[in-house]
Amino acid sequence: MCKLGDEKMVEREEMWKAGMKNVGVDKIGRPNLVVSRAPMMLWIVRGVTTVLIWTFVIRLLIMGEIMGPKLLKSWPSCFTPTTLYTNEVKLSSVAVLPKDFHPPKRIYKNNGYLLVSCNGGLNQMRGAICDMVAIARYLNVTLIVPELDKTSFWADPSEFKDIFDVDHFITSLRDEVRILKELPPRLKRRVKLGLFHSLPPVSWSDISYYHDQILPLLQKYKVVHLNRTDARLANNGLPVEIQKLRCRVNFSGLRFTSQIEELGRKVVTILRQNGPFVVLHLRYEMDMLAFSGCSHGCNVEEVEELTRMRYAYPWWKEKVINSDFKRKEGLCPLTPEETALILTALGINHDVQIYIAAGEIYGGSRRMESLAAAYPNLVRKEKLLQPSELMYFQNHSSQMAALDYLVSLESDIFVPTYDGNMAKVVEGHRRYLGFKKTIALDRKLLIDLIDQYHSGSLSWDEFSSIVKESHADRMGTARRRLVLPDKPKEEDYFYANPHECLQPLVEPLGLA
Repeated sequence: MCKLGDEKMVEREEMWKAGMKNVGVDKIGRPNLVVSRAPMMLWIVRGVTTVLIWTFVIRLLIMGEIMGPKLLKSWPSCFTPTTLYTNEVKLSSVAVLPKDFHPPKRIYKNNGYLLVSCNGGLNQMRGAICDMVAIARYLNVTLIVPELDKTSFWADPSEFKDIFDVDHFITSLRDEVRILKELPPRLKRRVKLGLFHSLPPVSWSDISYYHDQILPLLQKYKVVHLNRTDARLANNGLPVEIQKLRCRVNFSGLRFTSQIEELGRKVVTILRQNGPFVVLHLRYEMDMLAFSGCSHGCNVEEVEELTRMRYAYPWWKEKVINSDFKRKEGLCPLTPEETALILTALGINHDVQIYIAAGEIYGGSRRMESLAAAYPNLVRKEKLLQPSELMYFQNHSSQMAALDYLVSLESDIFVPTYDGNMAKVVEGHRRYLGFKKTIALDRKLLIDLIDQYHSGSLSWDEFSSIVKESHADRMGTARRRLVLPDKPKEEDYFYANPHECLQPLVEPLGLA
């Protein structure tokens, strides 16, 4: 072992001496170990040149993605709906942009900072968020991530980041508007000192209202707080670029959190394994009945309970309500019993899965007996998932509604029994995804037909035939929005039919 080690040492010494032949000595005789500069400089130049070339190529690819023709882009235009089902279940609500796509920042002179407080349920707030992004873009202001309602009937403590992917929201829209998670520190101090302006904007306002009334406030105070932001931007009469931006926020910028999307995907997968399914948005919860004053089919105790609840909330302004009159005018959600009758008349297969997208049905199993007898394959997320999987979402109504929203987008047929915010927004999203079938029930007509059928003046065949015929053109197909300039609350809601963002429409189109 020692001899072998000595031989290696001698070998290394000879190799070192051989190498030293090409090495000079300095002025005092020490070896100069600096290698000749020419070869080293050559390699440095080659390395730097290679890095520069690759940097240039990468920048060209990025610029081509941003500025190249649309036909070469992976980001589809606003007129290209997402494809329908594939063998692998994929939620259509997932944004069309790759997760790592970051559009270039928009550079502009900042006119101030916009704080936003949304009110209402999930879909009411969703529309408000889209509107406020469009307004911030139009006014050239920085938008602070919107604050969600925590004081309404549902008392949901969820923050924006608990429901939506906040980082995606900010980065996917940064070529349109600057969005920050919170105010800069110096402006926070101003807000604490009360040096800002707060107001609810005027409902159904044209974009010029924000330019003429809100922009001067922003320029004066630097920070403006808009509260109660639902339905504050007009449905119609806006520039096309504003309408398309509202769509981009709704269909791409607002993506649910990964936890919500994964659980929604699981529910859809379970349903798909058992065949087609219908989502029934059965809006027959206690809060809806109390708010609307609709009590058809309720017993005396339930009517009294609903009335007490309505009076308990001062912002529910209408107190004395004639339930029978509202029902005949089509202003009440269909009851579970009426819904079973209508689904049968429409020819919905009794063996199909019916997913109930709703909270707790008022009256419980007693009120669901007729529907369950007609359609025994009724399912809910609570039935399809384990309690541990839903534990995180319990007592968070907006997060539970987000799950129902995702499942509703994927259903073969979507049937809302009331034209509330979820019904409208889901209908519009399904139009965007390829005009997926959504049955918009004409409740005023249906209530009249139901009463005639129950009284014996209509046979079942006559009843079913009229129901089918009257809804043949109410299936979520392409059409223009109904425009009523003097009655914005009665005209079609933009998010229910954002036709500016859908496939090019062929004239003429119906207005109904």
